[in-house]
Amino acid sequence: MIEQLLDYDKDFFLFLNTLGSPTWDRFWLVITDQFTFIPLYAILLYLIYRTYGLKSLLLMVLVIAAMITFTDQITNAFKHGFMRPRPCRVNTLLDEGMRFIAERCGRYGFFSGHSSNSMAAAVFGGLVLRPYFKNLIFILLFWSSIVAYSRIYVGVHYPLDIVCGMAFGALSGLGFYRLNSYLLKRFISA
Repeated sequence: MIEQLLDYDKDFFLFLNTLGSPTWDRFWLVITDQFTFIPLYAILLYLIYRTYGLKSLLLMVLVIAAMITFTDQITNAFKHGFMRPRPCRVNTLLDEGMRFIAERCGRYGFFSGHSSNSMAAAVFGGLVLRPYFKNLIFILLFWSSIVAYSRIYVGVHYPLDIVCGMAFGALSGLGFYRLNSYLLKRFISA
């Protein structure tokens, strides 16, 4: 059963990955770069500052740093625990026409750190700002999905890596949002 699921995952990866074209490669390389969205993060922090004030912002920065550290470290633990090679490390996929355009290829891929971190940030930011910007969460979830897909496009993750990373990121974002709400009530509102 697991082998069949992994075969479907490989086939779906090849389908999605080979949809790409050289015309779009540079765009997806920019999307997958971890530094591309620093302006988005700065805007979100500014919105939090304008909405909640400086004390709350400082507390939330600590919570966000803990959240990203948590998701990143758990992702690495899973990668080294499962030791599933990334598609760019599998020669048969390269022989089957896989497009590898990323600048580098890490060792293991299950599950995606880009997907988990971007989804955690999207859920956390969307929930924190939801009372003031009702549709922002949908924009952030769409952004996170685009970042996640970019990992398939550039050839470094399977779809299952992406889905599991996004699910873990969503749960992490929700958990840290609840922690943040508790800390705000306990230390800022009091």
